[in-house]
Amino acid sequence: MTSTVHAPGTVRSYSKLFIGGTWVESAGDQVIPVVSPTTEELLATVPDPTPADIDAAVAAAREAFDHGPWPRMTPGERGAVLARVGQEVEKRFDAMAASFTAEIGAPAAVSEAFHQNALKMWKDASTLHERFAFEEERAWEDGHGVLVREPVGVVATIIPWNGPVATASLKIGPALAAGCTVVLKPAPEGPVSTYLLAEALEAAGLPEGVVSVLPGGREVGEHLVRHPGVDKVAFTGSTAAGRRIMSLCGERITRVTLELGGKSAAIIADDIPLDDVLPTLLFAGIGHSGQVCAALTRVLVPRERQQELLDAMVPAFQGLKVGDPAEPDTVLGPLAAERQRDRVESYIKLGLEEGARLVTGGGRPAGLDRGWFVEPTLFADVRNDMRIAREEIFGPVVCVIPFDSVDEAVELANDSEYGLSGAVYARDPGYGEQIARRIRTGQVSVNNWAMCVVQPFGGFKQSGLGREGNVEGLSAYLETKLIQRP
Repeated sequence: MTSTVHAPGTVRSYSKLFIGGTWVESAGDQVIPVVSPTTEELLATVPDPTPADIDAAVAAAREAFDHGPWPRMTPGERGAVLARVGQEVEKRFDAMAASFTAEIGAPAAVSEAFHQNALKMWKDASTLHERFAFEEERAWEDGHGVLVREPVGVVATIIPWNGPVATASLKIGPALAAGCTVVLKPAPEGPVSTYLLAEALEAAGLPEGVVSVLPGGREVGEHLVRHPGVDKVAFTGSTAAGRRIMSLCGERITRVTLELGGKSAAIIADDIPLDDVLPTLLFAGIGHSGQVCAALTRVLVPRERQQELLDAMVPAFQGLKVGDPAEPDTVLGPLAAERQRDRVESYIKLGLEEGARLVTGGGRPAGLDRGWFVEPTLFADVRNDMRIAREEIFGPVVCVIPFDSVDEAVELANDSEYGLSGAVYARDPGYGEQIARRIRTGQVSVNNWAMCVVQPFGGFKQSGLGREGNVEGLSAYLETKLIQRP
């Protein structure tokens, strides 16, 4: 493996690809530029893989699955290797976090939280075998046998840029625990932290061919999804891209798990003090500059409390430091790419055209002439049929939607193409749970908000297919076979 430091102390350039556990030269000579969203300067370069590189990675994974030791090891033996992966990730924690901050613009607290989640995921993956029956005896009226759960095969894992190491860990860990082999394709934005993950996988001693890491764009991803050597695709990203991947998988009946977009709602159900709401609600909507699929971007509030809520949220939004994510007191960094800033600004303009009331934000922060920054933005008097309330913006934009009854609030929360996350705030947590049970979404928090990564995570409706995390996530990488005994 060859790497050079391009920006001291932050991001390294790589000259080779990680294919089947070995660092090799690319078949091509193109590179992916890694540009700082904070300074707009070049940070590093990594090789841009060619179709031949993808073919080589799939061939290595295919050979390792069909003839190698990994699928034939016991689940406990695989778990021991995954525990070592977690240890190696922990050794590289600071480097991964610094790389994420530099490449994607995540403030230190966000970066640390994301990589702590990655550690939780590897720990969970390493112990899945203790909680899951890979084989079980079955008996029925006129027969008996054994139900066997076997690895699905070669898995193509495609992840976005907003949390690459954490998202990769959520997918790769259970896939490896199941006995699968993996080709990981990170997004071209922020690929360096996933190469640090590749180093951790290498150091943990995975057998030859079991994992490859090839960052690349959509053409690389489509070639991988179409590849006849791939048995399953696990994708996290936009709903539009998910539709495309699902259509391609349908051509070959390839197994697929999709974790897609969200437009999650927080319901303030009654007269719960706002001091009990704001500490989690604020971060849930605009943390990581709103670049989180599960972000609470619709805040549903009793109509008579809307102004009270705005009076609390506006100074909170205005008091957040937006700036260099490397500075310890920065709360919001830049958006990850210039095109992402353009998208967010177009939605802010659209919100004004639709008649929503801009309460604070809506522009670029003063004094930040370089970098792809947008102010934390709050709209009020939003109707649920407005595009800013229905479409995923993926930026620091929150819509406040008033309602006249809790039944209406539930209808509004469910009136969405998405169903990934959500929250309910109520004086009585039991009442909050009653409301939460009516929300059609994959995870719902009561009087809090969090993405739980070691329990089932995934979405209803166009937020995806399947679940990731814990034994439910493991099951997605297994096929079920019944062996009938005489």
